[in-house]
Amino acid sequence: MTLALVEQGANVMISGARIAGELAATAAEACALGPGKCASLVADVSDPAACVETVRSAAAAFGPVDILVNNAARGPVEQLDELGKQLRLQRGLPTTPKTKGGGEAGGRFWEGDIDGNLRMLLTNFYGPFLMARACIPDMIERGFGRIINISTSRSTFIRLGQGPYGPLKAAFEASSRIWAAELEGTGVTVNVLLPGGAADTAAIPGAGVGNRAPPFVAGAGPRGQEGIAKGLLPPAIMAPPLLWLASDESASVTGRRFVARDWSDSIAATEAASLAQAERIEWPHII
Repeated sequence: MTLALVEQGANVMISGARIAGELAATAAEACALGPGKCASLVADVSDPAACVETVRSAAAAFGPVDILVNNAARGPVEQLDELGKQLRLQRGLPTTPKTKGGGEAGGRFWEGDIDGNLRMLLTNFYGPFLMARACIPDMIERGFGRIINISTSRSTFIRLGQGPYGPLKAAFEASSRIWAAELEGTGVTVNVLLPGGAADTAAIPGAGVGNRAPPFVAGAGPRGQEGIAKGLLPPAIMAPPLLWLASDESASVTGRRFVARDWSDSIAATEAASLAQAERIEWPHII
């Protein structure tokens, strides 16, 4: 997503609570593409002060923040503690999550690590709120803003063995809808974007990251396969819908949910958006 934005001329600040060298390497790769620029910052979205500093640093480097992509998240492996691992071994189950996001990943909920569950809550749900809170006042003042919240497939919301990962994403989507309604008429839009299945990134454990996804053309196959189709998806499918959601073309679109696997880059963007837009559920049924 960073590479796509910079290649289209956007100036991007990427941040993460991870190794500084990884962020710097991505920033360097993005800058080599141009014509936009990219800088990186080590920051944890679960820290309110770090979120404010991230926005301040981005504004100092490139000017006011127009687009916020809330992509930070911790995966199910976060919530499995040593006791949980021992209990899983006793049941003859692996102690690490499966590589394709299916089945029982991190153990039963009462086997979860308290601190790991809290880390997921603070990063996956509280963090996006903090980042949006730091960006929105200035966006409203300027009458322009794009908030793009990265989510997961609906089937993951209630998938067993992943602790609070799915429920937190469900809460994140509910918040996105509320944000969109409360920002109506301000010029700031809020939309949800998801791959439509497990993507070939480091969030999925296993060797060969970046080379595990079979050939895949988004929008070419049957639609409505969100979270159903097997295999990993190439991360690049996120780029076309992301660029459209960040653009002036999507100014009238807010509070919607888009599935990247259903977005065809070979047709007009408005048609692609219509086909990739998930059905809106007015009366959610969790149970």
